[in-house]
Amino acid sequence: MTEVMLHIYDVTNSGSDNTNNTIVQINKIFKDGIGLGGIFHSAVQVYGEDEWSFGFCEQGTGVFSCPVRKNPMYTYRECIVLGKTNLSKFKVNQILRELSREWPGNCYDLLSKNCNHFCNEFCERLGVPKLPGWVNRFANAGDTAVEIAETTAVRFRQAKTEIVTASKVAYRFLAGITSNNNNNALDSPGNRNNNNNSPRFQQPSWFKNLVAAGAKPSTSTTTTLENEKPQLLQKQESQV
Repeated sequence: MTEVMLHIYDVTNSGSDNTNNTIVQINKIFKDGIGLGGIFHSAVQVYGEDEWSFGFCEQGTGVFSCPVRKNPMYTYRECIVLGKTNLSKFKVNQILRELSREWPGNCYDLLSKNCNHFCNEFCERLGVPKLPGWVNRFANAGDTAVEIAETTAVRFRQAKTEIVTASKVAYRFLAGITSNNNNNALDSPGNRNNNNNSPRFQQPSWFKNLVAAGAKPSTSTTTTLENEKPQLLQKQESQV
C-alpha cells in the first residue's frame, strides 16, 4: 500500500512573462478568491519520485513522466494527497502500459481529453478518489457549452424540417377542400339552389395566394356560358 499524490501546476510557460502573470492572476481570482477553479496542469505520483501525466504529440503515446514538481513547462502550485492504493508496483506499471496504448498524443483535446482527464482515469484504476472538481472545471464547462451548442443546432434543423413537412400537409388538405367546393359551384341550376343552403369552406385572403392560378376554374367563363345558353335556345326556336 502506498500513497497517491496529485501535483498541480499553473498552466504557464517561463518564456512568456505577460501570459504567465495573466494566468496566475486568473487562477488566484477564480480558485483562491472564489473557489471555482482555474487553468491547471496535473500529474499523479505513485511508487517512486516521478509523476505521470498526458500531453499532445503528433506520434506515439501522450503519456509521459518527469521528476516530481519539476515539469519545466508549468509553474508548480501545490500537492494533494488523494489516498492510498492497494495495488502493487508491478500492477501499477501494467496500468501505465495500458494507458500508454489507450492515450495517444494526437487525441489530446483541451476541453474533452486533457491531462486532468488522464489523471482522473489513472486515479480511478488505482482505486483512489478522483481529482477535486475545481482542477478541471473550466475545461468541463467549455466542453458542456460546445455540446449544448451542437445539440441545439441539430434540434433546430429537425424542427425546421418538421415545420416544412407540416406546412406541405396543411396546404394539400386546404387545397383539396377548395377544389371540392369549386366542383360544387359548377353543378346544374337545380343543384346550385340546394347547395346554397349547405355550409362551404370560405377562402381567406392569405390562402388564395397559396393556390396556383391554374388550380381554380374561371368564374367568368362559367358566367359567359350561362348567359349564352338562352340565346342559343332562342335561335334554335326561330329556325324551327
